[in-house]
Amino acid sequence: MESHGDLVLLQGIALMLVYACICGLIATKLRLSPIVGYLAAGVFLGPFTLGPVADEAVSLQLAELGVILLMFGVGMHFSIRDLMAVRSIAIPGAVGQSIIATALTTGVALTWGWSLKAGLVLGIAVSVASTVVLIRTLSERQVLDSHAGRTAIGWLIVEDLMSVMVLVLLPLLAADHANSRTVGQPTAVDEGQQSILVALATTFGKLAILTFLVFVVGKWIVNWALTQLESDESEELFTLTVLVIALGVAVGANLVFGVSYALGAFFAGVIVAGSGLEHRAASDVVPLRDIFGVLFFVSVGMLFDPEILLQAPVQLLSVVLLIMVAKPLVAVMLTVALRQPMRLVLTVSPALAQIGEFSFIVAVLGRQVGLLPEGATQLIVGGAILSIALNPFLMRAADWFGDRFDGQTAQAEADVPLARTSH
Repeated sequence: MESHGDLVLLQGIALMLVYACICGLIATKLRLSPIVGYLAAGVFLGPFTLGPVADEAVSLQLAELGVILLMFGVGMHFSIRDLMAVRSIAIPGAVGQSIIATALTTGVALTWGWSLKAGLVLGIAVSVASTVVLIRTLSERQVLDSHAGRTAIGWLIVEDLMSVMVLVLLPLLAADHANSRTVGQPTAVDEGQQSILVALATTFGKLAILTFLVFVVGKWIVNWALTQLESDESEELFTLTVLVIALGVAVGANLVFGVSYALGAFFAGVIVAGSGLEHRAASDVVPLRDIFGVLFFVSVGMLFDPEILLQAPVQLLSVVLLIMVAKPLVAVMLTVALRQPMRLVLTVSPALAQIGEFSFIVAVLGRQVGLLPEGATQLIVGGAILSIALNPFLMRAADWFGDRFDGQTAQAEADVPLARTSH
């Protein structure tokens, strides 16, 4: 008979899905996004509240699998050609927003008495939006395949690529921080700066090799494998092959090249999209993606300690305002400066007003290397939960404003011939 330890995975999945189902239904009845219910389920199951506690390690691994499957789906819907089509908006927009949001957050953190480097880490975590939340939001609004939706996805892909560099630099930044406090040893600082340059060059080299292997060698192998299975009557074998491609590329890219699972899964989706069988592959992956996506949101909720609402309400409110007010306003200014239509501005800007998986990774690593102070992780997790929960309301407000703007524009265009006729 199985011991309790043997059933940790089964019990964890059962608890998370049952609570997610109940809380999701309640949220839907209250006309809220089901995501709010999933997050609430995680809070109830977390170690900081009363009631049953799901295994945190198991839940985080299940959530990582959800991120892999979702990013794999993103890759299948977003080709390199699509990214190049929006590069004039996505690249300057993502880079500009990341720099400005990081600078604003760093300035706020300095007023709390944090160090400059701690503020920079917090700023980086706040500046990166969640691809998981973005895809769910765009899907619910049925604009995922629109020009605005592809622009928002391209924007976040650029942010994700920048985050890969950040994850490489954080340990080096921590080492440089320790060296700079060593009195009378200027060579230690020089060596730290040299190590940063070496790490940057190494990272770019690894990404170049990974890109070649995935988009040249991997694309040929995937096309051949899926073509062989196209006429096969075994549906489960085709589905299994698709999952092997998604997980194999994601895990392999992480182990060999040190990139995130999410980025590796995205690359896998891109090469499957080039096979011509992406629609069949997507239909097989969607059910699994949705289930594990739910587990991701529950896992996020489990990390939240409600006591932060009493211990640091001003700091938490500041983080939420930076995420939900400052970031969208920066995105609005950048997209308007890039001369984009109002409908795109009102789709992209509020969709980026949240944070998620990459922010958690940055927070955990920043804490591990000693750059973030106590309580900083809870500020990031709390900001993520509140921004994810409130983001649908911001999106609805943007839709309402967009409809009014479109109506006024149409009316103005209709009035022009009348005005000319009167003369």
